[in-house]
Formats: sequence, C-alpha cells, structure tokens
Amino acid sequence: TGPQLNAQLEGWLSQVQSTKRPARAIIAPHAGYTYCGSCAAHAYKQVDPNITRKIFILGPSHHVPLSRCALSSVDIYRTPLYDLRIDQKIYAELWKTGMFERMSLQTDEDEHSIEMHLPYTAKAMESHKDEFTIIPVLVGALSESKEQEFGKLFSKYLADPSNLFVVSSDFCHWGQRFRYSYYDESQGEIYRSIEHLDKMGMSIIEQLDPVSFSNYLKKYHNTICGRHPIGVLLNAINELQKNGMNMSFSFLNYAQSSQCRNWQDSSVSYAAGALMVH
Repeated sequence: TGPQLNAQLEGWLSQVQSTKRPARAIIAPHAGYTYCGSCAAHAYKQVDPNITRKIFILGPSHHVPLSRCALSSVDIYRTPLYDLRIDQKIYAELWKTGMFERMSLQTDEDEHSIEMHLPYTAKAMESHKDEFTIIPVLVGALSESKEQEFGKLFSKYLADPSNLFVVSSDFCHWGQRFRYSYYDESQGEIYRSIEHLDKMGMSIIEQLDPVSFSNYLKKYHNTICGRHPIGVLLNAINELQKNGMNMSFSFLNYAQSSQCRNWQDSSVSYAAGALMVH
C-alpha cells in the first residue's frame, strides 16, 4: 500500500548521507525492496529534486529478446505514491532516430527492472512532484558498437544538469539457479569471492572506461544483469569526457541478499553509486 511503502522508503532514506549530491546519474538495484531497498537509498539520496526535471530510467530487458532499445507505449506510469508522466517530447526525439522499437504493453507490465525504480524516483522527487517527467528506456542485449551508438545519443541529454540518469542493475547472481558459480578460493568463503569479483567490476566502472568494463565481463562473465545499461552510461560519459567535461563516479554501498558458503547456496549482489559532474 502507498502509506506503508512511503514509510519504508522514508526510513531507508533517512539513514543515508547525501555526500554526492547533485548526482547526474545513479546506478541502483532493482530487486525486491526487502532485499535491496536500503542499498538503493544510498543512490537515491544523491538526487537533487530542486534541479532535476527529466529522469531517464535505463533498465535491462529480462523477458524479451531485444537487440536494440525500446520505448513504452503508455503516457503514465502509476506508483502507489503518485503517477509519473512519460516525457512525450523526448520520446518523439528518440523515435526520430530510428534506433528504438516499441515495448508491447505485456513486456512493459512484465519487466521489473524499470518498475522497481518508479516508487523510489517518486519519493526522491516528491517535493517537486508536478515539475518533472520520466523517460523509461528498455535496454536490449546490445553489442559493444550499439552501446557506443546509444551512449553517443544519450550523451547530449546527460550533459544537461536538469537531467538525471537512473541505471538499473543488480550485480552478481551466483548459484546453480543462475548457472553461475565462479569461485576464487584464494578469497576465502564463496561470498568473499563474489564480493571481490563484484568490487573488481565496480572499480572498473569508477574508472569510467567502457572498454575495460567489456573486457572484465568477457573474462569473468559476471552476471551483472544491467551490464548493457551500464555500458550505455559509460559510453555516454566517455563521449562527454572527450569534449572536456570532468566527471567522477563513486559507489556508496554494496550488499548481498545472503552469504553463500557452499555450492547449494545462491545470492544476488546489489550496489549503489552516483556520478558527479565537476
């Protein structure tokens, strides 16, 4: 329910510092709030509702094979807090590029990678709730060159201080049910190995280098479900850095749904971070 959810979000946000505000982009998880709500708060606390007017939400596609990116076919996303309006003007600009397809209503309703960010977005922005729009983008399994193309396209939006990018991703999905069981015994327990692997990836993201991030994924195959949205963000940042913009990304929190100690266990990792423009 609305009041219950509102109280939960308020609780998590109240426990976190806003050290990286105003964020121009955040990376935050999209699992059930009981697992990752407190982690996500670290990212959302860096959003400044006083300057943010357009929020791009980039989420990976979990249910449909998609080789490009897709846009929603609705005007409004409902949340238990209040309705969020999709920016039809920006959607029209994106359509014109010919690079996007349309999400079916079914896909839109099934996909949680964007949905899980809507209440947090609404909460972070509630002091200016009639003054902003959202631009949800479902990101497919993009090739490196497509990540570059979309990065270039979104870079001009990322350059604007009144825009915010929310990049939706969980980190390592470990265990038999995810068909992923990388284990570096030199790290100790399995959950320590997972943390080491995730933090390696996180520090590469902090270096803002899309090529190193691709190479890391090729080498370890870490099951970071939002790797393509992250790749798009890194390429957009890269484009702006070429034009002399000075930016830094820092992760603020890391968590695991449970601590894996044997092969039967499974867990999902979560990380929250923020991009600042200097």
